[in-house]
Amino acid sequence: MLDQRWRLRTLFAVLVMFHPLPAVAFPLERINCHVEFVDHVCLGYDAQFGQDRAALLQAIDHSLDYLATDAAVMAYETYPLAGVPHGRVQRSLVRFRQLVATSHSARQLQTAVAQEFDFYRSVGGDGSGQVDFTGYFEPTYSASAVPTPDYRYPLYRRPPDLDTWPMPHPTREQLEGTDGLNADQGPLADLELVWLRDRLEAFLVQVQGSARLQLTDGSVMSVGYAGRTEYPYTSIGRALIDDGIVAEEDLSLPVLMDYFEQHPEALDSYLPRNDRFVFFKATGGAPPMGNLNVPVTAGRSIATDKTLMPPGALALIALDLPMRTAADSWESVPVNRYVLDQDTGGAIQGPGRVDIFVGTGQAAGQQAGLINTRGQLYYLLLR
Repeated sequence: MLDQRWRLRTLFAVLVMFHPLPAVAFPLERINCHVEFVDHVCLGYDAQFGQDRAALLQAIDHSLDYLATDAAVMAYETYPLAGVPHGRVQRSLVRFRQLVATSHSARQLQTAVAQEFDFYRSVGGDGSGQVDFTGYFEPTYSASAVPTPDYRYPLYRRPPDLDTWPMPHPTREQLEGTDGLNADQGPLADLELVWLRDRLEAFLVQVQGSARLQLTDGSVMSVGYAGRTEYPYTSIGRALIDDGIVAEEDLSLPVLMDYFEQHPEALDSYLPRNDRFVFFKATGGAPPMGNLNVPVTAGRSIATDKTLMPPGALALIALDLPMRTAADSWESVPVNRYVLDQDTGGAIQGPGRVDIFVGTGQAAGQQAGLINTRGQLYYLLLR
């Protein structure tokens, strides 16, 4: 999910992080959707199709932009699964785009896809085809262009000499101190980009990899990933579970935030456990980007393990997703949805993990924090 490069990390998957899964030799298996599946699970009746056709077309175009690059050609030269070459993925998207543009209904699109495409199912984490889904979003936080008594926690620019830093890199605690406020005398001195009011929010921006910032002068600033120290990601959510503070089945982003709001002193203990430190740059209002260096689209972009899954490819997800109701609450709704595989991340490992990008801002964050379910992932390739 480039671990956090370009990344808008999920605030549940990364904070909780699933246990490592065993390596799988063949992450995808071709299936006969007509025989093995019912209730449109595989055939692809996408009820959202009529609501966001333009967004789906845009996401397809972003994948086609990526597939036209030398980087895409090189990625597929080493892709491990026979039958999924670069040219076939590209042709599949071109044809699918034609079908999306000309289909008059979700049923018509479903029928055409079933007639023209092969379905390759992810084997999942245990070989059963069950995949763990989470959500991620681009957060919006309050910030200040200058330090004040209320805005004390910086995001930092990339050090100009980062590439020459000796290994091992400084840890998070060595860079910013236990309390997150002691970086002014070390290698991050004078590299402050912007200041946030809340220490946990500043940490979560590093987890996400980008953010929209509402500045105190009324302007809006966007920041994106510019580099990181060479450490594996350590999940603070997993640490809370391992320490017996929160039960795994109870952990969610609101629960995590409530815990640290009630126990702010615990931040000094838990945040330094994640040695990985992320640097930022102002992005001038650019849209959120995935690791393929193309924009991600709310509800239509997913993140997977790119050592196993085909980058930029067309996919279909089948799962229950939280949807906002007319009463402004959330309910779980069965969903089939066409998506594009356009991102990755440090917590997204193995064929049994998918992260869904759900958008920008508070409502998107609420939805992302509620996505923690099992479902199926299929890749669609033109016959």
